[in-house]
Amino acid sequence: MLRLLAVLGARRPRGRAVLSVLGIALGVALGYAVHLVNRAAVADVAAAVRTLAGEADLEVRGGRSGFPDSLYPRIARLPGVAVASPGLELDAGVAGTGRTLHVVAIDTLRDAALHGVIHAELLKPDAVLLSPAAAGRAQSGMLRLVVGEKTVALHVAGEVDLKGAVALMDIATAQWRLDRVGELNRIEIRLAPGADAEAVRGRVAALLPPGVQVARIAELEAASAYPSRAYRVNMNVLAMVALFTGGFLVFSAQALEVARRRGEHALLRVLGLRTRDIARLVLLEAAGLGFVGALLGLALGYALAWLAVRTFGADLGAGAFRGIYPQLGFSPLSAALHLGAGVLVALAGAALPALDAARTPAAQALKAGDAPAILRHAKAWPGLALLAAGAGLAQLGPVRGLPLFGYASIGCFLVGSIALMPAVARLAFRAAPAFGSPVLTLALAQLRGAPGQAAVSLAAIVASFSLMAAMAVMVASFRESLDRWLDTALPADLYFRTSYAGDTGYVEPELAARLAALPGIARADFLRSARVTLDPARPPVVLIARDRAALAFPVVSERYERKGGEPPALWVSEAIADFYGYRPGQVVSLPLAGRERKLVVAGVFRDYARQHGAVLMNRSDYVALTGDRRINDGGLWLEPGTTVAEAMEAIRGLPGASQLELSAPGEIRQASLRIFDRSFAVTYAMEAVAVLVGLFGLSSSLGAIVLGRRREFGMLRHLGLTPGEIRGMLAAEGGLLALLGAAAGLVTGAAISLVLIYVVNRQSFNWSMELHPPYGLLASLVAVLVTLAVLTAIASGREAMGMGPVRAVREDW
Repeated sequence: MLRLLAVLGARRPRGRAVLSVLGIALGVALGYAVHLVNRAAVADVAAAVRTLAGEADLEVRGGRSGFPDSLYPRIARLPGVAVASPGLELDAGVAGTGRTLHVVAIDTLRDAALHGVIHAELLKPDAVLLSPAAAGRAQSGMLRLVVGEKTVALHVAGEVDLKGAVALMDIATAQWRLDRVGELNRIEIRLAPGADAEAVRGRVAALLPPGVQVARIAELEAASAYPSRAYRVNMNVLAMVALFTGGFLVFSAQALEVARRRGEHALLRVLGLRTRDIARLVLLEAAGLGFVGALLGLALGYALAWLAVRTFGADLGAGAFRGIYPQLGFSPLSAALHLGAGVLVALAGAALPALDAARTPAAQALKAGDAPAILRHAKAWPGLALLAAGAGLAQLGPVRGLPLFGYASIGCFLVGSIALMPAVARLAFRAAPAFGSPVLTLALAQLRGAPGQAAVSLAAIVASFSLMAAMAVMVASFRESLDRWLDTALPADLYFRTSYAGDTGYVEPELAARLAALPGIARADFLRSARVTLDPARPPVVLIARDRAALAFPVVSERYERKGGEPPALWVSEAIADFYGYRPGQVVSLPLAGRERKLVVAGVFRDYARQHGAVLMNRSDYVALTGDRRINDGGLWLEPGTTVAEAMEAIRGLPGASQLELSAPGEIRQASLRIFDRSFAVTYAMEAVAVLVGLFGLSSSLGAIVLGRRREFGMLRHLGLTPGEIRGMLAAEGGLLALLGAAAGLVTGAAISLVLIYVVNRQSFNWSMELHPPYGLLASLVAVLVTLAVLTAIASGREAMGMGPVRAVREDW
């Protein structure tokens, strides 16, 4: 059998085989590359947590403002605590660069008990150690950090082996130089031998003020990967889609090969080969294609992952793993799984052609004029059942925060639509009006007479075009919704911010007053941001205290009017409403300045800037509850006649304003949309691949039809049709198939886009968007598809047209 496979496989046209191999290779490569990058990035983040924790068992964590360092000795003296090491973690801006690094401050002597290493260099005044990734941010041996309105210079005493851009300092130096005297926000705890971890955890928790949590190190490692989880899952699903479309290439290529070798298979049956041997032959050929394609995909995937990490870092352009450049590792198990996936997809793509080759009686296959029967007798009910299942699955909620039912719904819509194509083709071509042209009449008659073969062509078009249309609608809707959100979020004429300076950047009230009093400034709205922890298993929530908070973001829920005597108002983002169940009118507790504060939810707002949740309150209420009058950002409205350039010049002339970053709203908008486009660069590439897959599949399936019609073409030539008229007939068939496929793809794509917008996106990223279909783009895509399909149909008929009319019909004499 293997010798027979080699002999027959050698006759396979190389172009079709190459396309099949490349289709599988592309899907495997994308999946393997995404897996490698994400696996390495998550491992690096978890390793960073483990490195800082050392041999600790528990960790106490606070928010940006932390907690009093007087808490540390109380925890250190608790029964069951062997070692407690205080720490401080902050994001600090590097002066003059607009970049930040992560500052980790440790008690150098106490930390040595956890790690077994003492960093004696940190005992020197103003000393700091930099990780390799942060070394380039120092100049002339000095690291200059932004702290409020001033710059603090630290001496670089050497390097430290930490992941990411990190600066390591002694806790006393950090508290003094970073204006955090008396504050901590981390305590590492190692338990005494035999101590009950849960009992110690309970005793520690009883001492903690509101907003401060204690957790196991394993829980913190899991939480470190949580922010990127939805992004990683979506990237993996995108790679699976690429592998799925690669399977359609195998399907089309195998359908063509079965049609080409129909007589050979029949002759083998006559010579004694059994039915299952014919099917096994086709499947073995497909498995060989899948194996070669998967091997190529593994190599290509590793190269893509290496290039992506070196070029974009671990976030692939989307900001999920900002500043992390991990080392890629090789796992035999994951490589084997991706290799097996490529082979399985190839086998699935060849299943129908193999079944057709095995079921066709030898006498019928040897008969002149016989054509393959793939999908000829397909029923409509499986497709309708899958569409109904897709609609039902779209109504279900997330599973552990992931839209798994949404993905299943998309799969049902896609496969169900393809399963309906034979019935749709029969109905559409029977209902088509008669044409006056003989060429068009012949083309329509062929499509009516072979709806199963037409469905093979339509399957490739629908599979690719529906996904392309769905992604185009989703991306366009997201981009338009983001653009409109920016209109609401950026109403001022000029913005300043210290946010790039992280936790250490702020503006004192005196400078804020001078900013508001500048000539030409009509109005100023100020903002103070902070982080609060509501659940240690989730990322911290961003607290935004803003003047005129009710106008800051678009509200997507009913507005609750606060009644007299009720707590201050609080607005929550859609993520907070989803994760914590906050609803308008509900009174909730929020940890502020070490105390639990009651606030009433006034509404739910849309926030595209903070995926994991934000809460918004009036700055006047925040100041009253915390006493914190500092600000981070602000928006300025200019008086008529004052230009943005004049206002910027006046601001830069103020003492203490040199570290402020100034931007016009147009600059912020362009930067935001540029980040958006970079985040969806992989999606745009996948849309281009989808078009190519559809055209390759159409070419293969039309080639299968054409090969079975060589005798028909010979007879038409005998009846007087010219080669040009036959080419016109093929062009008409390709155009009609493409039109029907594009129409079906648009309908299916519209359904999938609704699932993407209202289910997958909502459950993955916890924000909503409006539907904004790109009608012009979709019309252009349909026109391009039909034009290329016509050209592809003509090109697919060249081989059959190359045979002379006498030779083509000689078997009928």
